[in-house]
Amino acid sequence: MAEEKPAAKVEVEAEGASVVKDVEEEKTAIVPASEEKPDDSKALAIVEQAVEPSATDRDAALTRVATEKRLSLIKAWEENEKVKAENKALKKMSSISAWENSKKAEVEAELKKKEEELEKKKAEHAEKVKNKIALIHKEAEEKRAIAEAKRGEEALKAEEKAAKYRATGLTPKRIFGFF
Repeated sequence: MAEEKPAAKVEVEAEGASVVKDVEEEKTAIVPASEEKPDDSKALAIVEQAVEPSATDRDAALTRVATEKRLSLIKAWEENEKVKAENKALKKMSSISAWENSKKAEVEAELKKKEEELEKKKAEHAEKVKNKIALIHKEAEEKRAIAEAKRGEEALKAEEKAAKYRATGLTPKRIFGFF
């Protein structure tokens, strides 16, 4: 042979124990070691032995099938558990979202209620202020009317005194208020 390859190894699990077989060893057992032609009867016997499965091969195959079955069941169980966990998480997330939405709605309703109360108070306060302004305006009008009436009375009084002074010919004692 020009190049030698490293012998391939096959791992077989047999009831918890791991057995590594050398594939090259099995092949060399089947192929005769020498180039000489062996006796035909011996060759047939070797071939017949290689073709018939032995009890250990059958046990190894059964063990392999049992292991594959067990691994398949474990994988199915794992997938099932993952799906259950995912569904549980989605359900929890959904309930959290519902709780969040209800709490948000509750807070927003409370805020709206407070805003309405504030608007009502603002309207009441504005009405009170308008009433105060109207009352002040009314009082100012009354004071203006009183002042106008007083001015009119004083002007009339001054005219009467001036007529009296004219009629009597006397002069007022004080002509201007600052002498």
